[in-house]
Amino acid sequence: MRKLLSHHHHNVLSSSSSFLLPPSPSPSPSQFLIVPDYTTHEIFFFSSIPIAKSGFDLATLATIAALLLLSLISFSVVIYTRVRSRRLRHLENFNSLWTVRLLLVTITSIWAVNEILRLPLVRRKYLYPFLPTLNLQQQSNICKIHVVLSLGFLEPSFLVTLLFLVNVSIKKSNPSRMWALVSLLAVCAPVTLLQLFFVYSSPLEGRLPRFMHGSSVAGSDYFGDRTALCTYPFFSSVVFGGFAAAYAVAFLCSCWRVMALVINKGIRNRIYLLAAAVMVALSVQIACLSLSWLWLPEEAAYGYVVLAMFLFVAGSMAVGEVILVIKPIAEALSAAAELQRRPAEERTTSL
Repeated sequence: MRKLLSHHHHNVLSSSSSFLLPPSPSPSPSQFLIVPDYTTHEIFFFSSIPIAKSGFDLATLATIAALLLLSLISFSVVIYTRVRSRRLRHLENFNSLWTVRLLLVTITSIWAVNEILRLPLVRRKYLYPFLPTLNLQQQSNICKIHVVLSLGFLEPSFLVTLLFLVNVSIKKSNPSRMWALVSLLAVCAPVTLLQLFFVYSSPLEGRLPRFMHGSSVAGSDYFGDRTALCTYPFFSSVVFGGFAAAYAVAFLCSCWRVMALVINKGIRNRIYLLAAAVMVALSVQIACLSLSWLWLPEEAAYGYVVLAMFLFVAGSMAVGEVILVIKPIAEALSAAAELQRRPAEERTTSL
């Protein structure tokens, strides 16, 4: 299928050879066509084509800003509860997992910042002025770091931490906080190592198409400068897809156990919402990763696919923070305040 697509695209370019001519000395401002780079031996399975608008980057930045704001609120709530638990005995048992909740918020924040690395607009405007000598190979290394961190460590870490919080919600005694970290490292380490292997040292790199192992492709940014545009390699997507499939089974089983024990309708609705957000986000992400191989980052279709994937993943992280961090803490603080108020009312009544 990929050969047919590549052959069809080659015929279209051959029939439109006028678009491949070098630009005139005074091109019009609306001209976005660039000359393909044939100097390198590794070529993506499609040739260079007109670049997309920067609206995808702006929408991504707006979502990242909103997610970071929510993470800041969650971080503040966790720290506030930690301080309050030293004075209120009612919060001591509830707040025993404050480090795990803080870990969830921290991972979400780092993931949001890591997503900025793949945006050409941000790299060109805020990163390259401080590192003006970065060549295409060095820019490609930034894309490799983004892929390994995103699909190899940050997203799996978020999902494992979220699963840990769901599991402990039905246990009478809270496990050790160190056990949460050990579980996270034990599950995420194999995924991270596989991502490092396929991104940095693919054994068949010279024999396979670029889209299967490459994390970037040479193109032009919105200012017409040559740059490395980040992509998601086929092998990295397969590794993450395998992890997502195994995780989905474990997550649904945990949610089913919680549903069987919880009577409160409000908590049941939250679990339903959390399960729906996570499962839909994983399904959309796998589908978008599979579709992204059909286009280059310079095409608008690729921008729509990656933006949809990003929005669903960011949405699931926001839902996780609200349901597992903000809402439980707010209810615990309210209950503690109510318990603290009762003795005062009883003393007033006895007088």
